[in-house]
Amino acid sequence: MLSALPDAIAILLTFEGLLVLVMGTVLGIVLGAMPGIGSTVAVAMVLPFTLTMGQAPAILLLLAVYAGSVYGGSIAAILINTPGTPQSAATCLDGYPMAQRGEAGLALGWATVASVIGGLVSAIVLIFAAPQLAAFALEFGPIETFALILLGMTCIVSVSTGSVIKGLLAGMIGIFLSTVGGDPIIGEMRFTFDNWQLFAGFNLLAVVIGVFALSEVLMRASAKLSQTSELIDFKGVKLPSLAMWKGRYKNLGKSVLIGNLIGVLPGTGAATAAFISYAEGRRSSPNGDKYGTGEPDGIVSSEAANNAVTGGALVPTMALGIPGDAITAVMLATLTLHGITPGPKLVEDNPTLIAAIFAGFFIINLLLLPLGILLSRVAAPILRVREAYMMTAIVLLCAVGVYFVRGNPFDLLVMGAAGVVGFILRRQGFPMAPLVIGMVLGPTLEITLRQGLILTDGNFFAFFTGHPIALVLGVTAVIALLFPFIRHQLARRQTV
Repeated sequence: MLSALPDAIAILLTFEGLLVLVMGTVLGIVLGAMPGIGSTVAVAMVLPFTLTMGQAPAILLLLAVYAGSVYGGSIAAILINTPGTPQSAATCLDGYPMAQRGEAGLALGWATVASVIGGLVSAIVLIFAAPQLAAFALEFGPIETFALILLGMTCIVSVSTGSVIKGLLAGMIGIFLSTVGGDPIIGEMRFTFDNWQLFAGFNLLAVVIGVFALSEVLMRASAKLSQTSELIDFKGVKLPSLAMWKGRYKNLGKSVLIGNLIGVLPGTGAATAAFISYAEGRRSSPNGDKYGTGEPDGIVSSEAANNAVTGGALVPTMALGIPGDAITAVMLATLTLHGITPGPKLVEDNPTLIAAIFAGFFIINLLLLPLGILLSRVAAPILRVREAYMMTAIVLLCAVGVYFVRGNPFDLLVMGAAGVVGFILRRQGFPMAPLVIGMVLGPTLEITLRQGLILTDGNFFAFFTGHPIALVLGVTAVIALLFPFIRHQLARRQTV
């Protein structure tokens, strides 16, 4: 991959490359600062507009929006005590108390520096870990790939907040949707009901936009949209001096480490990393007794961890095709829409593209420092906009984006139907990430299963008797699937 670095840098230093890095980060920070949008919706909103772009600029744009939105959530968390993204929920605990006592600028300064350091370290982890993991997986044939995708499907359990059963059902819905259209082996039409619009299957983009962005708007509307928010006096970011960091480096390093480790584990997510890091900081920091009262270490614990997750979460997504959370599930869909197959051969087949993504992701995290300082002054007044206007703008952007890609009105119907179905399912406690995971991984799961059955003359058990890697992955998948139920039973026995 190092040999492709000059070509990758040449891509980044073009006008389009620089524009994508800067504008994507700007857009991510602003959208992340708006409560109710969040990183997933922000990435989903931008996704349609990337389909007319080249592969590298499109993916870098979404990565910039992703990283920028995670940081941007801290602006709302500190200034109005409402996390712009779920990842910044723990930042409210100390950021808002600091703002209340007149230190809003300093609180955002702590958040900015911690976010940049966490993001840069995660970019380094992505650069070194993803190729190594992918190199190991190059030995995989159809049977091993099937077992790997099967293991990837079990991350549905991890991203299923609330009921695991509902998460699995949502995943099954996604797999069913992926079977609509032509059979990948014999070409026979399935579940189309003679509607030619469905011969190519459901438009993945329209479904992703519907179940994430549109359903979120309907959820917010059903909860009665709030009016404007009261904004604390804010005169700009004030970066902490080196002297103020004395005694806090250990907490920073530990938070970054926690974020990276949790990011690599599929299904955990930045919000989990932030709260685990916050709890560990409260336990081990010399200032732990001050957590919750406006302690800078609390902000550092949360922001360093949640930004460190971004690069870590991309490691299994890029190297194995296993999404770590809802956001990387959308990223996985993006790669698929651009004709890129995530997984073991991604680095080998696309060395220049991957080098550009890795180098670009590093630059994006560097840009968070100057752009965060500049945009916090711009984003703060936007927080006064009525939420009803904000949600209306999101619907219009989604509709324009989906229609713009193919000019097919049927895609708008799919988006609308997916939004309504997603809203109904979410009201009943069904998570949406498993549905997208099932729809994205479903075709690969089916084709590798059928290829494997052809190789073994229809003997499914031969998948695991003559293929040790597949056996290990299969056993791991079963354990991952059963673990929540085992943990629940153990908890019940302890309470008896």
